[in-house]
Amino acid sequence: MPSSDADPVTSSQFQHTSVLLDGAVDVLVHQPEGIYLDGTFGRGGHSRVILSRLNDSGRLIAMDRDPQAVAAAADITDSRFAMVQRDFACLVDVAREQNVYGKLAGILLDVGVSSPQLDDPERGFSFMRNGPLDMRMDPAHGESAAEFLAYASETDIAHVFKTYGEERFGKRLARAVVNRRREQPFTHTVDLAEVLKTAHPAWEKGRHPATKAFQGLRIYLNGELEQLDAALDAALEALAPGGHLVVISFHSLEDRRVKRFIRHHVRGDTHLPRGVPIRDDQLNRRLEALGKGQRPSQEEVAENPRARSAVMRAARKRA
Repeated sequence: MPSSDADPVTSSQFQHTSVLLDGAVDVLVHQPEGIYLDGTFGRGGHSRVILSRLNDSGRLIAMDRDPQAVAAAADITDSRFAMVQRDFACLVDVAREQNVYGKLAGILLDVGVSSPQLDDPERGFSFMRNGPLDMRMDPAHGESAAEFLAYASETDIAHVFKTYGEERFGKRLARAVVNRRREQPFTHTVDLAEVLKTAHPAWEKGRHPATKAFQGLRIYLNGELEQLDAALDAALEALAPGGHLVVISFHSLEDRRVKRFIRHHVRGDTHLPRGVPIRDDQLNRRLEALGKGQRPSQEEVAENPRARSAVMRAARKRA
């Protein structure tokens, strides 16, 4: 969720720039009097612009599991705004609690890790800044990267690197991790990054050799792909007929899921026995795609290099 904000919000000294800021909100907000949900508040870049597009009757509910994001939301004193500390897989529960289930005019999901999470060494997401090897989006729940690497088998570590990080040398890197931890456990990010760097046999130009392994650990520890699948299903149920779903993702694992989800619900129930007569309106088509995937402009990437891999996809729930 590395993000671009005309008025960047800071958490301590860490800035957050919301990716595809105006483009996402342009597609999302089609009824200024509607009720909207920002499932990934971050530092509020998208939420602030959404609020600026609503009239006095409009309403915005924001969600985030990161306690620092929830604290940042305290800066918004708008009576039309409510903040809930919850991961977006719980979207249906939050919608019911807020009495907006099936009434939402739009849902925004800006998936992945935010810039303040990457930039704060205490969060342990980045190999560029030395800090505790944590990587949890909510530090109060789940196990840290250090805890996982202390006990996981070489096979399990390789699976995480390869499946969630798309690291083709996952087995080799996992072996290096297991060999090193016999001498000393991993506790800090740069220590792990150096071991991965030394073990990696094929460096890509312009990319640190630990990049994919760190991505794999983060996605696995936070259950990000499972959370995304659950959030997409939940969003479809929580939207009102005609409501818009807008999803911004940052790597192929996420984008493939979003693209497949939208395509499936645009096509409807296509797996029917051959020869069974069925009308088009019986196919249970629940979504209409709103254009193709959109990427940031060259200007936005120049201003915010973390935006370069972002893809935005949008759909409308059919009546």
